[in-house]
Amino acid sequence: MTAARILRPQAVLFACARNIVRSPMAAAMFSHYFGRNTYVRSAGVRAGEPDPFATEVLDEIGLDMSKHKPMTFEELEDWEGLNFDLIITLAPEAHHRALELTRTLAADVEYWPTPDPTAHEGSRAQRLDAYREVRDMLLRRIKERFGTPAG
Repeated sequence: MTAARILRPQAVLFACARNIVRSPMAAAMFSHYFGRNTYVRSAGVRAGEPDPFATEVLDEIGLDMSKHKPMTFEELEDWEGLNFDLIITLAPEAHHRALELTRTLAADVEYWPTPDPTAHEGSRAQRLDAYREVRDMLLRRIKERFGTPAG
């Protein structure tokens, strides 16, 4: 991290493959802790459908993601533009897409490799555990990168 990099940017975009698990969970947690001072959104490379396991594991920590509507980069750009200081990518294809965007956007891009819990097989409990691991990993990364929330 360079000395010139802003510790907490004005606008952050979390991005993953389908905007159904990793990026909306990260955006919901970031928004909960830092949303008063920082604009946050999430997007995916491809369209996806809402994931009930992601909603459930966020509900366990008191955050509501039930109204999340998955959105692609293109849909977000059409809806409100892509005016972000920082794009945090959680999947390789999202990282490549974000790097393409920096040809025309003045945004920093950070890659936080994050496993996709939808690929985990097993019982319902085992699958939920995979989602919890991703949730907890993202929350740790958010706190490491942006500091512990005040209050």
